[in-house]
Amino acid sequence: MRSTLFAAVVAATAIVLGGAPSRAQNAYISNYGDNNVSVIATSSNTVTATIPVGTGPVGVAVAPDGSQVYVANTASVIEASSYTVTATIPVASGPYGLAATPDGSKVYVAAQGSNKISVIATLSNTAIATIPVGSSPIGVAVTPDGSAVYVTNSASNNVSVIETSSNTVIATIPVGGVPYGVAVTPDGGKVYVANIGSYTVSVIATSSNTVIATIPVGSTPYGVAVTPDGNNVYVTNAGAANVSVIATSSDTVTATIPVGAGPRGLSVTPDGSKVYVTTYPNSVSVIATSSDTVTATIPVGFQPYAFGVFIQPAEPPLTFAGTPGNNNCHGQSVAALAAEFGGLNAAAEALGFSSVRALQNAIWAFCRAS
Repeated sequence: MRSTLFAAVVAATAIVLGGAPSRAQNAYISNYGDNNVSVIATSSNTVTATIPVGTGPVGVAVAPDGSQVYVANTASVIEASSYTVTATIPVASGPYGLAATPDGSKVYVAAQGSNKISVIATLSNTAIATIPVGSSPIGVAVTPDGSAVYVTNSASNNVSVIETSSNTVIATIPVGGVPYGVAVTPDGGKVYVANIGSYTVSVIATSSNTVIATIPVGSTPYGVAVTPDGNNVYVTNAGAANVSVIATSSDTVTATIPVGAGPRGLSVTPDGSKVYVTTYPNSVSVIATSSDTVTATIPVGFQPYAFGVFIQPAEPPLTFAGTPGNNNCHGQSVAALAAEFGGLNAAAEALGFSSVRALQNAIWAFCRAS
């Protein structure tokens, strides 16, 4: 049971709780051919777990707080702290891509077999709405303010814009042939769409919902990801075994990076230093954005897709009980943790610290902050 001290201070200065797995920053790779998900620790570029899910997983969306991972097969929900599937949510037929809203309250799932978007309420993990869109919807991206969802309709050669407040389509935007991947810039100003059929990327201005540029890239562009600073867009070219790098300032290709065969999904780490790219038949290429070169290749399951935002977001700095700069801060923090977990050894283990000393150092760093 929580101590009175901990309960009193947690409302003002909560500590981030959870088991060691949730402390790590992981990449979740859906392996279509093996019906499972590989978990890659981005700190070491090693696979730390393999999670069985339903048949033919493709899309992946990590919740904004990193606590849950949604996988499109039906819609499997993985609890990040335990690496277990805690729910399976029926959605419209043929789920492919999916994306979570910034507040984490909803997940939008593109169901290519039914020409609809299923809307999942994450609090109950139930589908609460279906929205008709174009033919064979594939990719989904939500604007940073959560007001709109952009959906690529691969057989209609257009993009549907859904207003999240009403869950209705408010615009339909023609783009290049067979659009698949889609991503929004961090400032919400542009949407980048990979067009498999025309070997191009369409750039949509969200202010007008019109295409303002068309960028030639490699053969069969599939996935799209934007760096956290908004400066660059990375596009997988499945037919060319490479990745195009687009500068958002000029909307031109500035680099082409060879990777493994058939690259599909890709995602950028929260610090913008690395891009993880799934490649055929069973690996992930890691690109260093500082040099735009592949620095590691990680074996995973068969036919990895990981279509979507599959890397956990950055965790906020740890905060503890007590007021930074106060002489009593360290003692208050230690007492609260000891009461919460039954001792500092247990607290260090539960919070993912390598030792009590490492936990103590984190508390000192917090308490000394001005």
